Parts: sequence; structure tokens; C-alpha cells
Amino acid sequence: MTDDSANPAASDGRMPAIYLGHGAPPLLEDAVWMKELGGWARDLPRPSAILIVSAHWQTAPMALSATTPVPLVYDFYGFPEQYYRLRYDAPAAPDLAARVRALMPATEPVLERPNRGLDHGAWVPLKAMYPAADIPVLQLSMPDLDPQHLFDVGRRLAPLRDEGVLIIGSGLTYHNMRGFGQPQSTPVAEVFEEYLNQAISAPDEATRDDMLVNWAKAPAARAAHPREDHLIPLMVVAGAAGADSGRRIFVDHVMAVNMASYVFGGAAAPS
Repeated sequence: MTDDSANPAASDGRMPAIYLGHGAPPLLEDAVWMKELGGWARDLPRPSAILIVSAHWQTAPMALSATTPVPLVYDFYGFPEQYYRLRYDAPAAPDLAARVRALMPATEPVLERPNRGLDHGAWVPLKAMYPAADIPVLQLSMPDLDPQHLFDVGRRLAPLRDEGVLIIGSGLTYHNMRGFGQPQSTPVAEVFEEYLNQAISAPDEATRDDMLVNWAKAPAARAAHPREDHLIPLMVVAGAAGADSGRRIFVDHVMAVNMASYVFGGAAAPS
């Protein structure tokens, strides 16, 4: 059992905010990945609820997933049939949905999608982190891919961290479908991820925010992300982080490229 009294993120009552690489359903059979995410979750203070922003749901205006039980979204193709039978029956989070709507100004409408379940960018990592599926989960869509706008969304969500809510951005630090599995993609992924690591660990909030908002100017940026949908959930998380510093937790090497995960707010790294 994790000793929350020894965890800075728990001792001040504020949950961390995290960005993780979600991968595909077969990673649920990868013992190393499962141990990493499971260990990380055990070292985090236990959330009262989880708000997750996945690379796989973009719709404008912003929308919230179902607050009553509905099936998962199996938004992947060509995998063995077993992956389309997986379940993650986490409790719904209607109270969290109400809070999210209340935190947004009138100029930022939030729709309800009562039939929209969690997509694989949400339920795959959550199965690794919280396999008991006993924490309420709500998914929030990305209204666009504008990094500054998503920073602003994250800043509005920041008070949830003081209410026990774990804010998760789920994507990949490298996402170029033509590059996966290609040896020449390794240095591209490494160079771009190192830029991200320098950005999130910058000693001051202004430098961090500027580097992330202007991510497209980074070395190898567009080679790593021809389309930024898998990177952009990081902006929501960094916005919610506020002045809390960030750091890399671990980097996995999958299909010849790096897949990094970061935490903001002082949670201990898994042992």
C-alpha cells in the first residue's frame, strides 16, 4: 500500500496531472508496460475520480462522455477478436461532469454525449493503472488542436486537482504511422522527446508553456507528429499543472520509437 503521507502530491491535498503514452490494446499483454503503469498508479495518491483527454476524441464544441453505463469504443482495426471483447466497467462520473461544465465560461460550451463510451486511448492505460475499474471516469473531448486554446482549457480544469481528480492526457510523444517500426525513426523520436522533456521540466512556468505552445518549431517536430492529435493532450495537462514542475517518469521503446510519460505535481516515480 502506498504511504500517502510520504507523497508530496498527497500531503498538500492536490492531485498530480499526468501525460502518458497509451499504445494499442496488445500492450496489455506487455509485462513491462503493465508493471510500469501499474506501479505508477500505486505510487500516486488514490483519485476520487479521473478526467481523461484522449488523442482519439476530437469534437467541437467540447463534449463529455456518458455519465451512465455504455459500451466501450473499440476504435482500432485489424486486431484479434479478443481485443474487441475487453471491458472496463468503471463507475460513471456525473458529479465530475457537472463540475467540468461549471468551470467553463459561457463562451466555452460543453456538450453531453450520453452514448459515448471511453475510447482505447482512455480504457487501455486505465486497465493497466486501475484494473479493478473502481474509480469514476469521465472523458473530455478536444475541441481543436490549438495548443494555446488547450492550455486555457487545462487552466480552467486545474481546480479539480484540489478536489481529488486525476487529470490525464493520453497520447504519444511520437506518432507518425509511416515511421513506426523503422530504425531511422529512432533518432527522430529521441530528439523530439528530449525537447518535450526539456520543456516540461523547465524551471519556470512561462518557459515551459512557451516551449510547448510552440512545439512545432522544435527539432524533428513534424517528422514526429505529421498531425499533432497524439501530442496535444499534453497541453491540457500542462495547463492544469499551473506552476507545478514536471518531469519524465519513464520512456518505453516500442516499434523503434520512444513513448514517454510525464507527471506534473510531485508524485513519486514508481519503484
